[in-house]
Amino acid sequence: MSPSSRAVRQYSTTSDNLTARIALHAFGTNSQDWYSWLAERLPLAGRVLEVGAGTGKLWRHVDHLARGLRLTLTDFSPAMCEQLRLVPNAEVQRCDAAALPFRDAGFDTVIANHMLYHLDNPDTALREFARVLRPGGRLAVAVNGHDHLSELNAIGPAIGRPDATVGAYNNDFTAETGPERVGRHFTDVTVEPYPCDLAVPAAEPLLAYLASVVDEPLTSDQRAAAREHIQTRIDTAGAFRIRKHTVLITATNAAS
Repeated sequence: MSPSSRAVRQYSTTSDNLTARIALHAFGTNSQDWYSWLAERLPLAGRVLEVGAGTGKLWRHVDHLARGLRLTLTDFSPAMCEQLRLVPNAEVQRCDAAALPFRDAGFDTVIANHMLYHLDNPDTALREFARVLRPGGRLAVAVNGHDHLSELNAIGPAIGRPDATVGAYNNDFTAETGPERVGRHFTDVTVEPYPCDLAVPAAEPLLAYLASVVDEPLTSDQRAAAREHIQTRIDTAGAFRIRKHTVLITATNAAS
């Protein structure tokens, strides 16, 4: 299954899967959650486009109205666009990240928060980002490393469900490869890691996460095996500890 086909199956008709995954990150070891950390570092100015904006949660942490931003949000998913229309004074467009329906040089900032790895060809989207950014405009891309959530990924194979792994259908755009690929289209590329892991004190959030990544539900035996696997780790360590590997890549559009 291609990354885009997988994304359609996961996100086209519901926002529940994304919501379950975001919820797990409430157990981060950094006192500053991802969205607040990101909000402090985004190069926001003027006309802002977020591509693949999901449920629009970022904009509950950034007051775009108070900052005088003109905000445009896109997603391919009708279910996500329904959520995005709840963001005050934001223009919402349902579209493909690789074929943005906007004029050249129309934005000052483009944001791609944890979405490029869902595309069949992220370089096509990066070219589109460069096209719609003004010269000197800024890009912000968030992406995970290949070892992101590796302890969580180990649960599925342990219970006979290798499909219950995070990023199993993602492309090869990662924290390791992303900076060089962004650099093919932009200049002044910088990378900043988000310092955070997860310490989950109960099984249910992890079971909900696993349920969100599979097309066929876990059987009762598989769910029981997953619960036992998780609970054993919690009983031993006080929490189920998971390593995160997330970076923010920023760059400048040099196109003229």
